[in-house]
Amino acid sequence: TAPVGPMADVNQTQVTEFMLLSFSHVRPFLFALFLVIYVATLLGNSAILSLVSLDPHLHSPMYFFLSHLSCLDLCYSSVTVPKILANTLRPQATISYRGCLVQMFFLMWCAGAECALLAVMAYDRYVAICQPLHYAQAMSRGACAAAAIGCWLWGLLDSALHTLLATWLSFCGATRLRHIFCDVPPLLGAACSNTWPNELALHVSSVFVGLSPFLLTVGSYLHILATVLRMPLATSRRKALSTCSAHLLVVSLYFVTANLNYNRPSSGYSPAADTLVSSLYCIITPLLNPLIYSLRNHEVRGALRKALRAWGMTG
Repeated sequence: TAPVGPMADVNQTQVTEFMLLSFSHVRPFLFALFLVIYVATLLGNSAILSLVSLDPHLHSPMYFFLSHLSCLDLCYSSVTVPKILANTLRPQATISYRGCLVQMFFLMWCAGAECALLAVMAYDRYVAICQPLHYAQAMSRGACAAAAIGCWLWGLLDSALHTLLATWLSFCGATRLRHIFCDVPPLLGAACSNTWPNELALHVSSVFVGLSPFLLTVGSYLHILATVLRMPLATSRRKALSTCSAHLLVVSLYFVTANLNYNRPSSGYSPAADTLVSSLYCIITPLLNPLIYSLRNHEVRGALRKALRAWGMTG
């Protein structure tokens, strides 16, 4: 990093916008791909929110948390994908300095909140399957509301810290980000001031916001699998194993790619690898969550069929 103090301002420029360098020459393909993913994400998560809100059979803790996950995923995609779509249609992909900080703030808010929420959802399933007699007390209406609010606040505090530290960064010369959207790692790579407070915050955050919820989630599902394997009916075991394995797969994909994104080697990744890793955890996962968590569930499918029949009768 460049020297800090009075000498740090010699070559410092007033940043007004960043150029994004991770767009390849296949922009029409990228536009079509991200547009399809975004529309599917909006439709899937909006359907879950509507069904949980309208169907009384889905007014339970599990679907309460699923509705929050869908809301987070809608925010997640809307923070990044519309700007990506706009930049694929421009000769030079750019984002303003303030727009970059705003995008990073909401992206990290959603990321931190979703990490916590996935752990809460796994705990909900653990209590329901492994300790069913205590479920009503452990997952009461008040407890669920407090857990959901806590997840959103946890992400907000984490995001506010990283965004505040980012405002202290200085940039010299051409301000180019090797990414398709604004995030902490590419900002640190473009900065010419001391970045150790930001890097320290990232490492601490990866433990408390990333690793800890991941371990709680995996631990919950391991207990669930152990309980499921003791079930007497083979059909019940297969159904539960299928559901748990699907949940664990998408959770692992999210946490592993997020960890790769925020705990990258000092040399960084190639632009193509950056795009892939970031797309997996903040663009692809919001698309998969409705399919894995909700639309594979027979109660949600029943509510969806009922809603479609009602629409057909009135339409």
